[in-house]
Amino acid sequence: MPEGHSVHRLARQFQDVFGGARLAVSSPQGKFAAGAAKIDGHVLDTAQAHGKQMFLYFSHDLVMRVHLGLYGAWDFGGDSTFAGASSIGAPRRIGEQEVADDDRGGRGDYAGPPEPKGAVRVRLVSEHGWADLRGPTACEVVTPAEAIAARNKLGPDPLNNGPSDSAEFVRRIRKSSTSIAGQLMKQDVLAGVGNVYRAEVLFRLGLDPMLPGTSLQGEEAQALWDDTALIMADGVRDGRIITTELCDRPSGLGVGVGHAGSGATSVAATPSRPNQDVPVEDAHYVYKREGLPCRHCGTEIAMKELGGRKLYWCPACQGD
Repeated sequence: MPEGHSVHRLARQFQDVFGGARLAVSSPQGKFAAGAAKIDGHVLDTAQAHGKQMFLYFSHDLVMRVHLGLYGAWDFGGDSTFAGASSIGAPRRIGEQEVADDDRGGRGDYAGPPEPKGAVRVRLVSEHGWADLRGPTACEVVTPAEAIAARNKLGPDPLNNGPSDSAEFVRRIRKSSTSIAGQLMKQDVLAGVGNVYRAEVLFRLGLDPMLPGTSLQGEEAQALWDDTALIMADGVRDGRIITTELCDRPSGLGVGVGHAGSGATSVAATPSRPNQDVPVEDAHYVYKREGLPCRHCGTEIAMKELGGRKLYWCPACQGD
């Protein structure tokens, strides 16, 4: 399932290529025909992300809510104004960069969208290009009030980072005796975080994944919020999840994001050492590295099932 950074990139992409455009909306598959008819021919005002969900706000006060889930994906194509538009969603390997499909996106000879292939739930078409949605967990047209209600069911989003969001996250995670690892996967506690960010931020802060939320100190909870916001913002910038510092990468490629305990801060990627060049095997500290030595202490990375998902951690760096 795409984590929150991908959905924020998706919303920005929609704003860039469709914002202010009048869209022809259809459902080639037929399952979304009634919803498509409600927004067909109307102008897309703005696209916003909250956690793992995207909200497309149209000029006639209707909103299209999309949750990609495990199998959903968007594909894009069009003229030169669509150059750089990425296909986002499943299937995609963790750590793989989101890149434009040069065979479809950003072409100078654009003459309209191709015939739909496969089960296309929704097709959006503007004068300059198109976007196809396949396999979402949720796709519906709602009122602005219903969109607000849907967003209110979610926890604060580190990438939106409103004035009271960090305090609300601290309150929510500290009020429950459930493990912090379990809580970080709950979208009503923290919206947008998935298995990769959960494992990596807990390692970066040296926190025991099984620590009850009620045992978490206020400053520790605040650090969780701050570092999550930091590395997710890097994910939006890079189009992939990279959480390791330069000094912890055997390849030496890319710019370090700054380990939370070192006092370092995030550094923007440079043309000479882009984060995109970091190999997948160097991009993470613990995620999918079970049995391999910890990059800091050499202890074997552990893995176990927690709430139906695999949890990765270093028993030494994140011990009591």
